[in-house]
Amino acid sequence: MGMFQVRVKVSNPASPDLYFEEDFWVDTGALYSFVPEDRLHSIKVEPLQKRELIFADGRRDRRMLGAPLFTIPVLNETLPCPVIFDPEGSMYLLGATALETFGVEADPATKTLKPISAIIGGFLASR
Repeated sequence: MGMFQVRVKVSNPASPDLYFEEDFWVDTGALYSFVPEDRLHSIKVEPLQKRELIFADGRRDRRMLGAPLFTIPVLNETLPCPVIFDPEGSMYLLGATALETFGVEADPATKTLKPISAIIGGFLASR
């Protein structure tokens, strides 16, 4: 997939006036979004719990997970998203969980986020 970036506003859910904006790499291969921990601490986002992660190179690590508000201006929507507290200086990644939360897919041809229809449940939910 062609890599591209989207602008994301990250805010503290208890105090939305505490925020920063950054360009995030869209990474459909990552389950969670990743943000450098110093940026999350700067807006007082608290970690909620630890998650076991397996990286593409096979390394394993336990990292803190939090849930700030993400605003994606091109979608004109704000929603809470799980995010991994990454080491200072790391890349900003927008992962699959955030894309699903916003109901979008990454279109590599146009390098944009496109709305998708949500599939709710399976056979029993369709009754």
